[in-house]
Amino acid sequence: MDNKLVDIKDIGKVRFIRSSRARRISISIRARDGVRVTVPERESITRATSFVLLKKDWINKNLEKIRREQGNRTVFDDKTDFKTKHHRLKLTSHNRETIHIQVKSGWIHIFYPATVDVTHERVQEAVRRGIEEAMRIEAKFYLPRRTAELAKKHGFSFTNLSVRNSKSRWGSCSGKNSINLSLHMMQLPDHLIDYVILHELTHTVHKNHGPGFWQKLDEVSGNARGLDKQMRQYHTGIY
Repeated sequence: MDNKLVDIKDIGKVRFIRSSRARRISISIRARDGVRVTVPERESITRATSFVLLKKDWINKNLEKIRREQGNRTVFDDKTDFKTKHHRLKLTSHNRETIHIQVKSGWIHIFYPATVDVTHERVQEAVRRGIEEAMRIEAKFYLPRRTAELAKKHGFSFTNLSVRNSKSRWGSCSGKNSINLSLHMMQLPDHLIDYVILHELTHTVHKNHGPGFWQKLDEVSGNARGLDKQMRQYHTGIY
C-alpha cells in the first residue's frame, strides 16, 4: 500500500492511500487522520484528485463539523475535576515512556510520561478512552436494569438489549424489537436517560415517528416534545 500526501487548494492536506483491496475511489474524514482517499491499484492519482475536487464542498463541510466538535472538547490536565456518574478522573505523570489507563475502584487513572505535555493529543485521547471505558462499565450495569424497569412499568416488551460505543445516535430499535443504547447516554441526567430508553421502547410499538409514536411517547414520558428539546443540548462523544 502506497501513501502520498498532497496539499490541495481550498481543502488542505489530503492523504492518498493505494490499496489492492479497493474497488473504487473513496473518501474518509476523521479527526485524527484528516482527509484520506483510498485509491484502487489501477486508478491514477490524477483521477483520484479530480474526484476529491468534485467532493470539495462535502469535504469542507465535514472538516468544519469536526473542527467545531474538537473546539467543544475539554482539554484535561491534572487540575481538571471531571466525574462520570461513579468515577472520578485523575492524571499522574510517571517516568515511563508509555501511557497507562486504569479504571478501578471509582477512579479513571491516566498515567502519562513526564516528558510529554499533558495537553498532547496522545494523552488527551487516552483520557477519553479511559472515560469511555468508565461509561461502558456504568452503562452495562445501569441501562439493562433501567430498561427492564421502564418496560415493565409501561407494558412494553423487547427481545434483546445491547450497549455500544455509538457516537452517531443515542439509541435504536430494530424491526425485531432489539434495542441498542449508546454508552454515551451516561453523560445525560437521569430523566433524559429515561427519555431515551422510553423513546426506543415506544419504537417496539410504533416503528416510525408518526403521530401515534409521539402520542404514546408523551403518554409514558409526560412531556415528549419538551424532553426532546432538552436532548438537543447534548451530543454523543463530546465531553
